[in-house]
Amino acid sequence: MTEPLRLTDYARGGGCACKIPPGELEAMVAGLGPVGGAADLLVGQDHGDDAAVVRLDERTGLVSTADFFTPVVDDAYDWGRIAAANALSDVYAMGGTPLVALNLLCWPRDVLPLELAREVLRGGQDVAREAGCHLAGGHSVDDDGPKYGLAVTGVVRPEELITLDAGRAGLPLSLTKPLGVGVLNTRHKRTGERFPAAVAAMTRLNRDAARAAVAAGIRCGTDVTGFGLLGHASKLARASRLTVAIDAAAVPYLPEAREAVRDGHVSGGTRRNLDWVTPWTDFGGHDEGERLLLADAQTSGGLLVAGEVPGGTVIGELLAAGEHLVRVR
Repeated sequence: MTEPLRLTDYARGGGCACKIPPGELEAMVAGLGPVGGAADLLVGQDHGDDAAVVRLDERTGLVSTADFFTPVVDDAYDWGRIAAANALSDVYAMGGTPLVALNLLCWPRDVLPLELAREVLRGGQDVAREAGCHLAGGHSVDDDGPKYGLAVTGVVRPEELITLDAGRAGLPLSLTKPLGVGVLNTRHKRTGERFPAAVAAMTRLNRDAARAAVAAGIRCGTDVTGFGLLGHASKLARASRLTVAIDAAAVPYLPEAREAVRDGHVSGGTRRNLDWVTPWTDFGGHDEGERLLLADAQTSGGLLVAGEVPGGTVIGELLAAGEHLVRVR
């Protein structure tokens, strides 16, 4: 009997863990400013926000983003759903609403059957339909390894825009999804074990959390993806010129995430995240396992916002700037 085909065997990394490391990325784009007049560019690349935003008029901002990655799970349909939810999340993280998306597909057509590619696209289509976002065509190339995602365009009211640099000392910090998908995806890739709770978390849209955040008047936040909680928290702290305090005991995790770290199922991306944030993080005596979980490279993670939202978990607060960007208590 032939072994079932495993998509994760064709991926060097997995999901958002395959991103270029944050330190290298910052160095690479340093000095590359916006092209054209910047007067109507509400959000560019200054702080590494989740999407670009251009003002169309006094009431409307256009949100634009693109995101794609290698397989995080072996099921093609689930991978399509996860990748689509992750790309749409960049618009939600800015407080916006996605309107239209285009498929971005890289496929080794001589290695993997096109029927699998169709399942990936079907997964993306179903999530776009759930989001009420048009999915109209896109672009595909023959490539050495499978990759999938979306280019997404949405809208936001300028006065409801959520950005990294709008934090204020004294605000609580909330997380809207549990952590741990990175280590569970790594365990899945290595062992073939399936983790339905992780798939459910990754395919859950951040739409409702974003709407709740906007309704609550929240104007500072991001989503937690490949740079891990610590990485995204430090970017928020730097942009807002504050210190982020995280209460480690309050951070929610998916079932079996701690066991996955204990058993060594940690991606290279997560270890690079930890190396990157360590110089400006006070870990307060927490051990390496806890640090790795907090730095775990997430795929289609939740929102991290300065404020309280229904269904979210308060995991810390924003403090006046101190010696460190992040303090883990």
